[in-house]
Amino acid sequence: MSDTQFDVIVIGAGPGGYVAAIRAAQLGLKTACVESRATLGGTCLNVGCIPSKALLQASEKYEEAAGHLAAYGVQVKGVALDLPGMMAHKDKTVDANVKGVEFLFKKNKVTWLKGEAAFTDARTVTVAGTAYTATRGVVIATGSDSTPLPGVPVDEARIVTSTGALALDPVPKRMLVIGGGYIGLEMGSVWQRLGAEVTVVEFLDRILPGMDGEVSKQMQRLLGRQGMRFRLSTKVTGAKATKSGVTVTLEPAQGGEPETLKTDVVLVAIGRVPHTAGLNLEAAGVAVDGRGRIAIDDHFRTSADGVYAIGDVVAGPMLAHKAEEEGVAVAEILAGQAGHVNYDAIPGVVYTAPEVAQVGRTEEELKAAGTAYKTGRFPFTANGRARAMNATDGFVKILADAKTDRVLGVHILGAEAGTMIAECAMAMEFGASAEDIARTCHAHPTLNEAVKEAALAVDGRPIHM
Repeated sequence: MSDTQFDVIVIGAGPGGYVAAIRAAQLGLKTACVESRATLGGTCLNVGCIPSKALLQASEKYEEAAGHLAAYGVQVKGVALDLPGMMAHKDKTVDANVKGVEFLFKKNKVTWLKGEAAFTDARTVTVAGTAYTATRGVVIATGSDSTPLPGVPVDEARIVTSTGALALDPVPKRMLVIGGGYIGLEMGSVWQRLGAEVTVVEFLDRILPGMDGEVSKQMQRLLGRQGMRFRLSTKVTGAKATKSGVTVTLEPAQGGEPETLKTDVVLVAIGRVPHTAGLNLEAAGVAVDGRGRIAIDDHFRTSADGVYAIGDVVAGPMLAHKAEEEGVAVAEILAGQAGHVNYDAIPGVVYTAPEVAQVGRTEEELKAAGTAYKTGRFPFTANGRARAMNATDGFVKILADAKTDRVLGVHILGAEAGTMIAECAMAMEFGASAEDIARTCHAHPTLNEAVKEAALAVDGRPIHM
């Protein structure tokens, strides 16, 4: 096989792409991965998941030291923000992760083709003037971009996307966040902890619109208690940046009298759109749907024979771990195995404080589907470990089928919810009932005991409430 011929070519080295490339190589396929960035890891590792979590963790530590350690009997004086030091922590974290992926490529003998990829036909892509062919298939894993908002021109200085929000200096006095989803609440939390007055504008009538309604309501209350302000059922119709700040025009979502307000920084966080520009999909015969997503079947096959797609460029939640699972599955399919992803057991996490995590169906979805279900709730106020941590905000809610007791959804609002949701996702992956979780011994004292108690509550028999 020549240097320009591979079994598999993956376009994009984000979580979906690099995982697909590594897994394909592990299965004995000669694999190349195309990436135009100077570093691997895509949006997630470079300007998304990893740097944002580094800042969330650092800002939470700062806030804790500045105002909450006294509750534990720890007296701290003279706490000061070192923003350059915090940014250095973020950059160091990113550097370690992207270098880690590069090491894994070398370890697994994945060839990194540096540059932009464009299809010549379904089995051929051109990168930096050289044509490369794939005998088994090409996998599109090019990820997504921030959704633009008409009338709100991004300059990544005053009007920023999540990328610009990772590098603000100094801390803005006022920040307006457009969008009450994962990204908006997380980045808004970072800068609020560091001293900004944060206002979230959401077009719909609640924040976290894709999550369980009860969780959304409680989360807004808790964030409001922290100082975050909300303008719901409101749309932003324009924003103009000047040297001194940004003037923003708002009006009711259903129409009405406009108003203006001034802020220092605007964060546009209304979602993300698939990134397919420059791929020359037409040459390969790859079709997209009405939302610009690449259309695929149950085996990730596009309309073009030999072309597959995964991650943010296809339908489904735009989550790094969803893309990773698809990356493994498509690589195994290309190797002749039976790759599969259970989309009913993909967790979602909002890394605010407290965290929010969910897996499976919400109550609203079950009601809309006419599914009979039972509910079990358990508050963190009744959990011994949560009391010891001064982290009693929140609850665990388990939704189970009324007839079979099979777990249909789990929703957690509270400290370390993102970690706690893992056992619930595994339970759902194995088709567990609420009784299965309730009968599983949980270590004491742990936050996960709240999951066990919520499972017991499905049958009306919690022990500690």
